[in-house]
Amino acid sequence: MDATMTSSAKAKFAKTDKNKKKMSGTVRGYLILVGLVIISWLIFKLITPGNFGTPANMLQYFQASLIAATGAIGFYFVMVMGMFDFSIGANIMLSAIVGCVLATKYGLGYPGLVIGCIVTGAIVGLLNGTFYVKLRIPSMIVTTGLALIYESIANYMAGGIEQTLPADMRMFGTMPGDIILAVVAFLIAYLILNYTKIGTYTYAIGSDEFVAKNMGIKVNKYKVLAFIISGAFFGIMAILTISYGSSMVAVTGMSSMSRNFVPTMGCFFGVAFKKYGMPLPAIIIGEFVINIIFFGFIALGAPTAIQDVITGLALLIIITLTTKAHKGEIVK
Repeated sequence: MDATMTSSAKAKFAKTDKNKKKMSGTVRGYLILVGLVIISWLIFKLITPGNFGTPANMLQYFQASLIAATGAIGFYFVMVMGMFDFSIGANIMLSAIVGCVLATKYGLGYPGLVIGCIVTGAIVGLLNGTFYVKLRIPSMIVTTGLALIYESIANYMAGGIEQTLPADMRMFGTMPGDIILAVVAFLIAYLILNYTKIGTYTYAIGSDEFVAKNMGIKVNKYKVLAFIISGAFFGIMAILTISYGSSMVAVTGMSSMSRNFVPTMGCFFGVAFKKYGMPLPAIIIGEFVINIIFFGFIALGAPTAIQDVITGLALLIIITLTTKAHKGEIVK
């Protein structure tokens, strides 16, 4: 009897200790992220105190970061499985144009904008996932080729004309519309990741695809689902993008890839901080850090090329430091 009680007590204490370690890890992750925000703000505030970092500025930076964060949390489903997507920009561009055309040309208003963007994004994701699992070639190659097709479709639909959203249909480009839509998107992603079979299998496949197959998980099915979810979230990002910027221009020749960078870098934060059990908050705060750096260089008046180089280097350093393996760990 005493032995049984001792064993039960040990199990209870072990579980409590594990929860404490997990909690402390999460706290550590938040402290690192908040520290990055403060350091990024402080550096540029000291250099350009007059035109950077006021409360109004910080709110503006945060609003801008919400746009990319919305797409990045969707992309996390794909990236955590070890896949990639080079058609992000083309997806956002095509989804925004379809939504704008349905809302204005066909007079469907907000339903046309919202449904058009999200459904188009999801269809693009379905095509990406289907071609990837059927052709059995790297996702980067598949999505790069498909991006050219999406750009051409967007250009055809736009008719070579810049698509502009009327002023009375830009609710999601200002507060509180943009924040409400972003929060809804974040909540949906959180629920899917933590309370559904899709989320469980997403992590299982990302951890070890071979083991996942042996467990009976239909890996290809969930890879396609990951691309569909990612595409739908890029559709939401398209709503925020065209509402915030008021218009969208269809480009060709892979020019849309310039839109890939920011959501991808934000997603890197999620992957890096997954070990702390907080990937989605890391993406949101990470995108905020990226925008602080971006607007900091604008305040400095630095040339765009220099901004890109230094921002890229800074983010590489941040990701390297946050993903640095401890002694004895295996880096996958």
